[in-house]
Amino acid sequence: MTKQELAAAVADEFEMSKRDGTRTVEFVFEQISGALKRKDRVKIPGFGIFSVRDRAARMGRNPQTGEPIKIAASRKVAFRPSQDLKMLVGAGKKKKR
Repeated sequence: MTKQELAAAVADEFEMSKRDGTRTVEFVFEQISGALKRKDRVKIPGFGIFSVRDRAARMGRNPQTGEPIKIAASRKVAFRPSQDLKMLVGAGKKKKR
């Protein structure tokens, strides 16, 4: 599914114009992106958690020459799906409590 298809589905579901559907979807993405930029976690119950993880600087190897190279520290976006989402796509088993 593309962003356009998602926006069209939102517009159709809530009986709004495609333009308003697109603006709504873009607003949600901007809010998630802004929170991640501030290193906040975004927890969406029933869907999952988006977070930012710091990666430490490390040594790697150039695959062509085999020379050691320094890889700078960086940040990455991580997503941890909820148990409900895992069950929906068939990738997990429900835990017994």
